[in-house]
Amino acid sequence: MKRIFRRTKRFSLSPKRSRLEHFRFLSRHPLAVPVVVLVTLTLASLVSYFWLFHKEVRQINPDSAFIVIISHDKEVETVPSRKQTVGELLIKLNIGLNKGDVVEPAPSTEIAQDDFRINVYRAVPVQVVDGAHKTFAFSAATTPRSIATQVGAKLYAEDDVVTEPVTNFLRQGSIGERVLVDRSVPIHLNLYGTKLSLRTHADTVGEVLEQKGLKLASDDQVLPKPDTPITPNLPIFVARKGTTLQSVVEPIPMPVKTIDDPNLTYGIRAIRQQGSPGKRVVTYQIDKATGLRKIIQRVTISPPVEQIVVIGQNLSGSRGDVIRAGIAASDYPYVDYIVSRESRWNPTAMNSSSGAYGLCQALPGSKMATAGSDWQTNPITQLKWCDGYATGRYGSWYAAYQHWVSHHWW
Repeated sequence: MKRIFRRTKRFSLSPKRSRLEHFRFLSRHPLAVPVVVLVTLTLASLVSYFWLFHKEVRQINPDSAFIVIISHDKEVETVPSRKQTVGELLIKLNIGLNKGDVVEPAPSTEIAQDDFRINVYRAVPVQVVDGAHKTFAFSAATTPRSIATQVGAKLYAEDDVVTEPVTNFLRQGSIGERVLVDRSVPIHLNLYGTKLSLRTHADTVGEVLEQKGLKLASDDQVLPKPDTPITPNLPIFVARKGTTLQSVVEPIPMPVKTIDDPNLTYGIRAIRQQGSPGKRVVTYQIDKATGLRKIIQRVTISPPVEQIVVIGQNLSGSRGDVIRAGIAASDYPYVDYIVSRESRWNPTAMNSSSGAYGLCQALPGSKMATAGSDWQTNPITQLKWCDGYATGRYGSWYAAYQHWVSHHWW
């Protein structure tokens, strides 16, 4: 027993041994090399797994980086961004906005695609002349009404707003553009018992009725007389005796004018002039015997203000390729999800094991020749084939996307 105890003691890992002695001892053990190899391979596998897992999470995370192109101060920056909105990215890049500057699209717009374009327009000096009141300010707005609104002027739909260049600094007192506001006059119209407040540029009562499209019958009475000059808050009465009338206020839809802008990302919208709906009064004559109504007047109380909207048309990057391939813009998120995982948007990507090729990893790649002879290098040609594959096999890009999410292939 004594001999055995001594032998055990001789080979025990004493804490007094140096690290070098421990290594020499372990290296002489017959299982040392296999154990070290097994542990190394296990660690390598775990690292690879977690790296791939993290990579997949990064790809499907909504906060993934997108390439953003920002035009500001006579320069163009291309940056990757994980910020969710335009405003957040501008803050991160220290691109300050001064009073009167305009950002398109709006700071609250979500950044959700590559080649996303942001344009910062710097304000220039303007003078807003509103009657006797003159306001000096800075503005980057593009329409007279937007400029006046931006500097704080409260406008009515009937107010006329125009711009004029400054040709004489000493006389006009301004070095920038001048915005002239011609105010309308408020009046009160009692139309067959319905009280209405409206505004006008007319000079007389008769002109007001004509401008508003009011057609008088032979038995209609108008007070004051049609040749009475218009003064602020003038009451005007239009009455008809012996007839039952009913007036209803109806909205007038807001007109919207769209302008294509090649400097904005395709499909992105920005408002350059805020519009508003109008109002009109429809007067009905009621037949006492039958109760039927007949329209006898349509009078515009307040005209609508046109809203001006710009719509991006820039087709740079993958989104542009998708549109040029004839795929609906609404399908872009599903196309991007699948292609990003199949080829990372590389049209010459090839799977070394299977031979799958191209953006959508067609197998074999020569299938895409049905979409064009340049199928090997042209991403638009490949996307045309991918579109046929997605809609033909799954019915839609959305269905193809759902299949990829569930099976990790398509």
